[in-house]
Amino acid sequence: MKRLAAFALASTIVLSAQASAQRSLEEVEVTSEEIAPGVAVLYGAGGNIGVSYGEDATVIIDDQFAELTEKIEAAVAELGAQPIKYVVNTHWHFDHVGGNEHFGRAGKTIFAHDNVRVRMAEGGTVVGNETPPAAKEALPIVTYGQGMRFHLNGDTINLMYLGGGHTDGDSVVMWEDKNVVHMGDLYITITSFPFVDVGSGGNVYNMMGTLDLVLEMIDNDTKVIPGHGAMSNKAELAAYRAMIGEAVERVEAMREEGASLADTVAAKPLASFDREGGFVSGDAFVTAIWNSMDD
Repeated sequence: MKRLAAFALASTIVLSAQASAQRSLEEVEVTSEEIAPGVAVLYGAGGNIGVSYGEDATVIIDDQFAELTEKIEAAVAELGAQPIKYVVNTHWHFDHVGGNEHFGRAGKTIFAHDNVRVRMAEGGTVVGNETPPAAKEALPIVTYGQGMRFHLNGDTINLMYLGGGHTDGDSVVMWEDKNVVHMGDLYITITSFPFVDVGSGGNVYNMMGTLDLVLEMIDNDTKVIPGHGAMSNKAELAAYRAMIGEAVERVEAMREEGASLADTVAAKPLASFDREGGFVSGDAFVTAIWNSMDD
């Protein structure tokens, strides 16, 4: 049952993923937004890229797709930054690590949680797309369990594993002095519901715990970089966390009353949260919550 439910979740969003993949990456423009001195976000296709730059070195957080690496490098140069020296992966999904092989071959140092390297080396399925084992050059060569720090560009940049949730290898990246946090796909602003990749060790309860910890660390002035979508803030992140909690309570209540997964999905308990254009549907999130209960 759990495998069938996980397949249902993947199937619900695969059409969106395939449609995005069909968009010609040659036409994608990589743009930048400076959000604090020495900190920027790059937008293109795939996950938002955080950039730390200054007198010491340039660090990027995620690297989208292989076909965009030259555009990413050009966008970094347009910021007046040094060439990229370090790459951090927030998790293992293909739209966040696609540039790894290019940067690895160029001698850049790639950092990530232990489980990111494991999953990249093994390959797997993400939103219905088979991801083959990564090339050696694409693998993170510095990995960590709980976290590590960069002391660069006049700031302390914390790479933190707080329990995951989207996958089992999510890192939250926080600039202490610049008051910026990159959430990876633990937080997405382009959809009603989060994407909990149960097949990659994701779990909605872990996600709630991670979001709670982040909310304790940040303040009302913190600039929040989501994994996908426009820049955000603490109030919006808190509202997102509250919605997840309410959604979980609704699904738990139906299960406690004896409803099956099929019954719960059919009842549309999350319809009041849904919105047009979100690539994770209420049905998919109900399934993810159900699977998380069984994990």
